[in-house]
Amino acid sequence: MMVTFVSQCQKKALARTRRVLDAFANRIGDNTWQTVITEEGLIAVKTLLRKTATKNTAVACHWIRSRSRSELVWIVGNRNQFNHSGIVPVNTTSKELIMDIATEKPQANVLYANTHLQPLAEHLFAVGYLAMRIHQTFFPENPSHSHAVFIAGCLHDLGKIDPQFQSWVRDPKRKDYIPEDGQHIDAAKFSFDKHPRHNEISVLLYELLDDTSIKLFGDREIKDVIRHAIYWHHAKPFRKDKDKGFSTYWDIYSKFIGNNPSLDFAQIITRALDTLSRVLKLEEQAAFDNKTSFSDSYQKTVDEDKVHNLKNGTPLPVFKRYENKTKLSEYQENISFNALNNIFRACVITADRLISRLPAKELIEDYIKKQSFDFLIDQCLLPDSNLISHIEQCLKHPSFSGERSAKQSEIAQQLTECRDIAVLAGPAGCGKTKIALEWAKLKNAQQIIWVCPRVQICQGLFDELILEHYLPNANIEIFTGEYKYTKEWGKQTSDDAYFRGDIVITTMDQVLNNIITHTKADSLISFLDAHVVFDEYHEYINMPAFNLFFAELVHGKRLKASHANTLLVSATPHYCFIDNLFGDGFDSRFDVVEMQSFNPSQYQIEFFPYDEDKIDDNNPFFAPRSGNTFVISNTALKAQQGFIVNQHRENAVLYHSKFIKSDKQKWFEAVYDSFKKDGTKTYDVLRSGPIVQASLNITCNEMISDICTAEDCLQRLGRLDRFGENASINRYLIAIPNSFKGTNGVGKFLSSMNSFASTRAWRDFLEAKLKHEKPLRLPQIYAFYREFHNNEAAKKEIENDLLKAMQKSVGLIDDKVTDPIRLFHNKKEAANKRGKISKNSLRGDNRFVQLAVCTVSGLDQYQFENRYAYQIPISENEPIDNITEKKAIIERDGKGQESLLVHMAKKHHQIMGGKAPYKNYMLINEARDPENPIYLSYTTEDLDKAGREAGRHPWAIYYAECDKQPIGAISIKELTSTED
Repeated sequence: MMVTFVSQCQKKALARTRRVLDAFANRIGDNTWQTVITEEGLIAVKTLLRKTATKNTAVACHWIRSRSRSELVWIVGNRNQFNHSGIVPVNTTSKELIMDIATEKPQANVLYANTHLQPLAEHLFAVGYLAMRIHQTFFPENPSHSHAVFIAGCLHDLGKIDPQFQSWVRDPKRKDYIPEDGQHIDAAKFSFDKHPRHNEISVLLYELLDDTSIKLFGDREIKDVIRHAIYWHHAKPFRKDKDKGFSTYWDIYSKFIGNNPSLDFAQIITRALDTLSRVLKLEEQAAFDNKTSFSDSYQKTVDEDKVHNLKNGTPLPVFKRYENKTKLSEYQENISFNALNNIFRACVITADRLISRLPAKELIEDYIKKQSFDFLIDQCLLPDSNLISHIEQCLKHPSFSGERSAKQSEIAQQLTECRDIAVLAGPAGCGKTKIALEWAKLKNAQQIIWVCPRVQICQGLFDELILEHYLPNANIEIFTGEYKYTKEWGKQTSDDAYFRGDIVITTMDQVLNNIITHTKADSLISFLDAHVVFDEYHEYINMPAFNLFFAELVHGKRLKASHANTLLVSATPHYCFIDNLFGDGFDSRFDVVEMQSFNPSQYQIEFFPYDEDKIDDNNPFFAPRSGNTFVISNTALKAQQGFIVNQHRENAVLYHSKFIKSDKQKWFEAVYDSFKKDGTKTYDVLRSGPIVQASLNITCNEMISDICTAEDCLQRLGRLDRFGENASINRYLIAIPNSFKGTNGVGKFLSSMNSFASTRAWRDFLEAKLKHEKPLRLPQIYAFYREFHNNEAAKKEIENDLLKAMQKSVGLIDDKVTDPIRLFHNKKEAANKRGKISKNSLRGDNRFVQLAVCTVSGLDQYQFENRYAYQIPISENEPIDNITEKKAIIERDGKGQESLLVHMAKKHHQIMGGKAPYKNYMLINEARDPENPIYLSYTTEDLDKAGREAGRHPWAIYYAECDKQPIGAISIKELTSTED
C-alpha cells in the first residue's frame, strides 16, 4: 500500500519522529513523508512512534487509495492537531478557562490534590472526565454508566479538603513522587489507626451531599456503585484493630470531627461544595459533550437530621456484596452488581494514576485547556501487533488441511456470530486450540489473554503454541506465579514486558489479582481491551470464590455486547452453571457452539468396585500396570502410594503437585515428552493426581480413574487414545469403592470439593446407559453428557452441589479474604525481600515449608537422609526451589498427637540455636516468606539437638525419593501400609 505521513509534532518530538519516519519513508516536505509499505511495516512504524510519543507528538498516516481518495489509517499522539479525518486545521480558536495558574509553590487559597500541586478541583475534574472517556471507549452503548463514572471520578478525592491532608501536602519537604496507591499522609507521628483516609472522608461527604446538593440520577444500585468506586479507589489501610472504629459512616464522621475539634463541620461542607462548584465551571468552560453532573445551585449546609441519621450505623461499602441464595439464578443480581463495581473502580483508578503523574502546569495548560485527554486514553489501549499475520501463517501449515480443518474453520466463523461471549464445546482432541486461534483472527485480535485454571495447563499450552506448526515467531508469553517466560522456556520476561505478549498464557489467579488487589486494579482495563480465552473454565465451577469471580469477569465482558471478544472453551461446558449464572439473554441451547469429533475410535467404559481400605493387587490403584496406561486418582497421595508399591514392578513415571519447583518442571517435561503424539514412549505407565486431566496433549491406550464428576470423568477420557490411532477398543476403567458414601474415603474427598451428589448422580446415570450401549464412540459419550445435564433428577443434584459451592464462596468472601489491604512497612527492607504468599489467598491458606529427605524402596521401607529437599541460595536475586503445604495440614491434630506446628515450635529453637520456644502464630506468619519456611521434618543430625528420635513427629512430612525419581511430600504415616 502507498501511505503518506503528516507530522504536526513540536519541540523535541519533531526530531524523534523525523528519525523514525526517515527510516521508513521518503520525505516529500518539511513535515510530510510518502512510501510504499507492507502492513507489517506500517505496524512497525506505529509501534516505534508510540514508544517515543510525548504530549508534543502528533503524526497522522493516510492510505492513498486512488488519485482522488485517501483514507485516514491512524493518528499517534495529540489528535487535536488534526480533525476527525486527519486533516491539519489552518485556523483554530479555543475558549480560555478561568483557573488558577499553577506555580511551584502552594498558594494559601488553593486546595491541592497532591505534591505535584495539582489544584484539587482541576484534579477531580480531569480524573472524572478521563474515567468517563475510558468507560465510553469500552462501553459506548451505555452512556448512563459513563456519566456515573464521571461523577465517581469527580468525587473520588473530595476528602482531600481535610485540613490535615492540606497541611501535609503543602510541606515543601514532601517528595513529589506519587506511588501506585496514591499519596496519603505519611508523617512520622501520624497514624491511620486514629484518622480516616481521604477516600473514607470522600465517601462520607458523598453520603451527606447525595440527593441534596448533588443532582444525581438512576436507581439506588448505581449510587451504590458510585459509593464503592469512591471508597475502594484506594486499598484499605491495615489497622491494628482491623475495622473497629472505621466500619460505618458515623465512625468516619466521629473520627474526623474528633481530630479537628476547632473546625466547624459546616465549614467542611461549604469547602466541599465550593470545590464541586469549581468542577462544574471547568466542565462548562471546557465545553465537553457531557450532561451537567452537578446542580447549578447548592445548598451550603447539610440538614442536621442527615448527620444525625448516620448514627444508625450504616456500614461503609463492602468490597464484595454477596449473600447466600436459595436458587442458583438468584446469584445473577450479586454478580452483575460486583461486575459493575470492578469496572467503575478500574476506570477511576486508571484515570487517577494517569492524571496524578502530570505536573500541575501540564495538566492545566496541555490537557484541560486544549482538551487533549484522548492522548492519555491511547496509553490504556493495546498497541497494534502482528498477531493476525502470525495466525494466518499458522493456518497455512499443511497439518491444518482437509475435512477436519474445514469444519474447524466453520465453527470458528459461527463463534464470531455469537451475541456477546462465545462458548466452544467439543471432545478432547477435536482441535479447540486451533479453532480459538482462528476465532481470534476473524475477530481481528491484537492480543489474546489465554486464561487457564492450572499452571500445568499453561505449561502444556505454551509448549504447544511455540511449536513450528503453530506460532514459533510470535511473542508467546507465559505468566504465572512461578514462570514468567517469553518465546521459549527459560527465557525470562523483563518486568516492564509483563502481559505484553501477543498471546499471554496465564492463570485465573493472576487475572483475579486485577480485581482483588489495588496495585494491579488498572490492568483490568487491558483485560477488557484484549481478546480473552477461558480454557477449561469448568474447573472453576466448584472452587469457592473462583466460581463467582469468574462469573463476574464474564459479565463484565458481556457488557461490551458485540465487542465482548471473549471465548469460553471446554469439552464439558457445565450447562447448569452457564445457564444459571451468566445472566439474562444467555441460553446454552443456542449460545454454545459444538465441534464434532473426528476420532473414529471405540471406547468401553466399565465400573470396577473395590475395597479402598486394602493395599493389594485387587485394588486397581495398586495393581501393577503395563502398556501405555494412565492411572489417575483424585489425590496425589493415592498416586504416590501406588507408585511406591509398584516401583520395581512397572516402568512408570509419577506426576502430581507435591514436588519442589524444579522437580515439578522436570517431571512435567518427562511426562509430556513420553506421552505426547509421536512421543519418546520412555515410560509405559503414568501415575498421577488430577493435575493431568485437562488440556495436556498426551495420550494413552488404557486408563484407570477414580470415580469423579461428569466433567472430570470426560476430561480424563480425553487423554485416552486422544488422537484416534487405535484400531482396538480403548478400555476406560472407573474405580468406585464398595462403600461409596460422602463420609469416608473417596466420597468424603468429593464432598469436600462440593461434588459428591453430582458424582453419585453421574454414576447412576452412566451405569443405566452402559447396560444397553457398548462399546461407544465419542459423539455418543458426549451426547450422554448433554442428556445428563438435562435429566431432571441429575439436574437437582448438580444444582445442590453448586449451591453448596456458592455458599462456601460467600463465606470465604464474607471473611474478607478478598479485600485489598495496604500494609505500611520499611521500603528499604521490602525492596530486598523475595515474593511472599499473600495473607489473602483464594486457592487456600498455604505456607512455605522445608522437608528433610527420605529414600523409599517400598511402603514400610524407608530411610532418613541427612539433607533437606532444597537449600536457600545466598543471593537474594536467585529464586528459591521451594515447596508449600496447606496451613490446615500444618496445624492438624492427628489422633491424639499434637500438631506439626506445635511440635515444631517446641523443638525449632533447639535445632536452630534460639533461646526460647517460638510462638505458633509467629511461625505461621513468617512462613509466608520463602526464607522462613516451617520445618515439617528434620534431618537426623538436627534431631540430635532436640532429643534424637523423640524429636521426630509421627506425622512428620518428608520429601520422599526413590531410585527412579522423587516421590514428593508425604508423611511418615502415609508411607506405611497400615494405619493405627
